[in-house]
Amino acid sequence: MKFRTLLVACAWMVATSMQAHSDGHGNYVHSNIFENLKTGEKVALLMVHFGTTHDDTRALTIDALNQKAREAFPDVEVREAYTSRIVMRRLAQRGVQKDNPAEALKRLAAEGYTRVVVQSTNIIDGVEMEALREDIASVRDMFEETRLGNPLLYEPEDYRRVIDILTRKGQAGAATLLVGHGTYTPATAQYAMLDYMLRAEGHEDFLVTTIEGYPTLDDALRFLPPSTRDVQLLPFMFVAGDHAKNDIATDLRAALEARGYRVSVRLEGLGQDPDIQSLLIDHARFMTNHKRVGISEKKRAYAAGKTVGE
Repeated sequence: MKFRTLLVACAWMVATSMQAHSDGHGNYVHSNIFENLKTGEKVALLMVHFGTTHDDTRALTIDALNQKAREAFPDVEVREAYTSRIVMRRLAQRGVQKDNPAEALKRLAAEGYTRVVVQSTNIIDGVEMEALREDIASVRDMFEETRLGNPLLYEPEDYRRVIDILTRKGQAGAATLLVGHGTYTPATAQYAMLDYMLRAEGHEDFLVTTIEGYPTLDDALRFLPPSTRDVQLLPFMFVAGDHAKNDIATDLRAALEARGYRVSVRLEGLGQDPDIQSLLIDHARFMTNHKRVGISEKKRAYAAGKTVGE
């Protein structure tokens, strides 16, 4: 009975949280970026990617999502930027130039765009999102308004949608390891949250590991039943570039085979999946209708006996 009561309470809190979010409370207030534009003002959408030097996966992921964004926002100028300076340098050596976020934003400002929604393809809210916020802050005075959409995984509902998408890619009789990049900061806990939610929703044949963070491979293998001999590796990364082809399809595969597992690799980036693309477009669309409220602003409102948005 206590367990059932707990489940009901948790379900109520999740539903309440989702309703509050959709109503514009929590960290956001309703604000349509297209309403009340002054004469001459223009809105742009900047799609920001870590980037890749691999043409094959770029076409299937980054380029495909950029095109989907153009179709979703036909009246908005859509641009792109890369955040990896290493990738950008290597592409430049091949004659391919990519702006970083600050450069792309400055270019938009010079062309007369006054309001910008920035949507990244980052998987978690980690160091790349931190760097992106700093880039936006460095040029904020050039615009009337800038808004930053959330990464792929942010709210619990994002995790549920991603779980629903990825668990369709399982193999009968095999365990699937979702292999993320990982990070050295506490943000790596977001991978552990995904791992927990997979098991909580009954997907015990799906586990999460990372290349450079937590959970490690040993952490993931502890949850594999001793009878499991077949393992599918699935990159939990937006593109299937260097990490996917080398760290996952080569090194990780060899490490598992050395332990006696039969290993297959589904070498595709998350960005290839139309449903993952749609989730990110939904994040961008949400930001065209809402703006984030900082905690300091919320506290000032609370101190004055008001709620944010009054």
